[in-house]
Amino acid sequence: MTWDIDPAIFRLGSYEFRYYSVLFGLGFLFGYTFFSNVLKKEGKSIELVENGIIYMIAGTLIGARLGHVLFYNPHWLWENPLQVLKVWQGGLASHGAAIGIFTSLYLFCRKEKLNYLWLLDRVAVPTALGGTFIRIGNFFNSEIIGKATDWPTAVTFKRIDDVARHPAQLYESAGYFVIFLILFSIYRKYETKTPRGLLVGLFLALVFCWRFTVEFVKERHSDFEMTLTLSMGQMLSIIPVLAGLALVAYSLKKGKEPLNV
Repeated sequence: MTWDIDPAIFRLGSYEFRYYSVLFGLGFLFGYTFFSNVLKKEGKSIELVENGIIYMIAGTLIGARLGHVLFYNPHWLWENPLQVLKVWQGGLASHGAAIGIFTSLYLFCRKEKLNYLWLLDRVAVPTALGGTFIRIGNFFNSEIIGKATDWPTAVTFKRIDDVARHPAQLYESAGYFVIFLILFSIYRKYETKTPRGLLVGLFLALVFCWRFTVEFVKERHSDFEMTLTLSMGQMLSIIPVLAGLALVAYSLKKGKEPLNV
C-alpha cells in the first residue's frame, strides 16, 4: 500500500485543520458519552463528567507534551525553550499523557471526594478507544513509522520516503481496539460489581505490553536511542505493565467492590 494523503483537511493561511485533530476529538467525545452513561447507571451527577473531562483534557495535553520533551528532546529546555510550547508542530508522548491523566484525575478525585480507583476503572475503558483513534491520526500524519519490511501489511509513506515499512500506528491502533472490547465486555458484565482496580490494572498491563511489543518494529524517535538495547518507549512501558499486574492481583484478592464510592 502507498500512503500519500495530505494530513490537513483544509488550510486557512498558515493554519491547518488536520485529521489528527478530528480523531483526537472523537476519542474525548466517545469518552464523554461512555462516562455519561456510566454515571447515569450508577446514580451519579452528570456534572461530574463535564468537570472531569476538563481535567482529563488538560492532563492529557500537558502530560503528553512534557513527556515528549523530557523523554525524547530534553535539550529543548536549554537550547530552545519556546519549542516546548509549539504543540501545533507535533510531539505528544503517550507515556507522558498517561502520567498527566493519572495526576489530573487524582486532583479531580480530591476535589470531588471520589474514590480514585473507582474513577480510574471507568475512565480506562474509553481511554483504550481513544488510543485507537489517536494512532489512526498518527497514520494520517505519516508519523511514528515502522521499520522497513517486505510483509504483506507494508505501507510506503510517500511523505517520508519510498521505503515499504511496517504500519506501526495501525498495529497499535488495532491492539488498543481489542483491549477496549475486552474492558468494555468486563464492565458490561459486572458493572458496579467489577472488582475495584481490575479495569485500570488490565488497561495498564495490556496497553503497555502491546506498546512494548510494537516498539520492536518502530523506527526510534531520537538519535540517542540508537545505542540503547531497548527503545525509550519500551523502557517507559515496563513500570506501567508491572503496576497494572499488581493492580489486577490486588483487585482479584480484594473481591467485589461495594456499591458506594
